[in-house]
Amino acid sequence: MKQELRYALRRTLPVLCGYVFLGVAFGVLLSQAGYGWPWALLISGIVYAGSMQFALVGLITGGAGVLTTALMTLAVNGRHLFYGVTFLERFRAMGKACPYMVFSLTDETYSLLCSEQTPPGLNPDRTLLLISALDQLYWVAGSVLGGILGASLPFDATGIDFAMTALFLVIFTEQWLAARRHRPALIGLAAGLVCLLVLGQDRFIIPAMLVAAALLIPGGQPAGEEAHHAS
Repeated sequence: MKQELRYALRRTLPVLCGYVFLGVAFGVLLSQAGYGWPWALLISGIVYAGSMQFALVGLITGGAGVLTTALMTLAVNGRHLFYGVTFLERFRAMGKACPYMVFSLTDETYSLLCSEQTPPGLNPDRTLLLISALDQLYWVAGSVLGGILGASLPFDATGIDFAMTALFLVIFTEQWLAARRHRPALIGLAAGLVCLLVLGQDRFIIPAMLVAAALLIPGGQPAGEEAHHAS
């Protein structure tokens, strides 16, 4: 268990840097909206969806109804349907850990799991579970810290959302360097760029994923296999 934990800590270090920072931003925004750190703890514990949590602050303060909130969540996090399909069989094989693995599959965790190559001697299932749990722990800790700071210190969150973009770039670069073939990444980038130009930044994500999936699935590989061949 200790070996898997040490390894998972090293693997999740980039996520730690991004999630704590962004979690603090969320906690501060929630605190400024009149909700203290216990609410940050609760939301980050049971919702755990970075971009949706930021949107949730506006929905809460604006008095949005349940249906509006549900539709907004589906629109913002619809991409997670693709993530879940990718790891469906892998998570089922993990037994009792399966529900949590599905729940905790954020963008950054998905990226780490796709490129995961558990070293010999470590338990693969335990390693994946620890990676997922640590990522959520970082987010929850940052949210609570932000809730506490937001109640006592002035804080300007302007531009803080760029940290998520920077985190994506770091993870993408790591996967690019580890992979032997770059065709899937290039197809994904091209699909995203075309859909962005045609549909605009508010509506391009789901169509881009559909286009990329349509192009990749016929000759695709299971998640993580691309990185495995590079080892």
